[in-house]
Amino acid sequence: MPVPFHTHPRRAASAAALLFASAAAQAALVDVTVTVHNLAPGNGVAFAPLHVGFNNGSFDAFNLGGVATAPIISVAEGGAGDVWQAAFAAADPGAVRGTVGGLLVPGASSSLSLRVDTDLNPYFTFAAMAVPSNDFFIGNDSPTAYRLFDAGGQLLLPAITVGAAEIWDAGSEVFDPAAAAFVGNNDLRRGQNSVVAFNFAELAGFNGLATGAGYTFNSTLGADSEVYRIGFSVTAVPEPGSYALMAAGLLAVGFVARRRRPGPAQGGGAGA
Repeated sequence: MPVPFHTHPRRAASAAALLFASAAAQAALVDVTVTVHNLAPGNGVAFAPLHVGFNNGSFDAFNLGGVATAPIISVAEGGAGDVWQAAFAAADPGAVRGTVGGLLVPGASSSLSLRVDTDLNPYFTFAAMAVPSNDFFIGNDSPTAYRLFDAGGQLLLPAITVGAAEIWDAGSEVFDPAAAAFVGNNDLRRGQNSVVAFNFAELAGFNGLATGAGYTFNSTLGADSEVYRIGFSVTAVPEPGSYALMAAGLLAVGFVARRRRPGPAQGGGAGA
């Protein structure tokens, strides 16, 4: 006689696997590994640690043509970004924030993994100081410029590549190689009181200077030069209920297997 569906071990195992896969696919939580690469030519521009945030698209750190405020200045003038991080947390308490790596010299890379709810935080925001500079940085102007996840939690954007023409000048500090981070004395810096604008050409003004990383700086950047890449890899995180379903399924399979295990062979009677 056929074994009923609910006691057939193969069917029970298949059902448990399907329940687990279905619940995992519907989970909003994912582990995202953010990997950054400095693409600049050797002896060229380096970058301070990258400040990142997966968010709801409400934190606007700066605007083209606007006066730089304290959050973005904390990134652009020293790379620390503590005020940027605090402002981000205040504007979007549910955001998942972090900092990737240390000083990233040409050719170097670094990674950070964060757990993200794609329903709550589908957007990605970033900022890092470009060095040497007085107040140059990379980052996204619009807080909704980079939507990483669709409504189903699928990754929309595997990487963001930043070109030299996308390097910002915060307009908050006067250009002065003698007072620039990485090649000069920050105690000599002076306020500029200008506005945020694109500007990579001034990096050539640091050519020939010894850097804090031990090489002589040489920009060699053109407008089409790629200088930075942020890559994303994603692993789904099953919801707690998924683990319960899987455990229940495995227990059911084990129970059924024990019930179907043949008993000890019965010995035959002595012949007459």
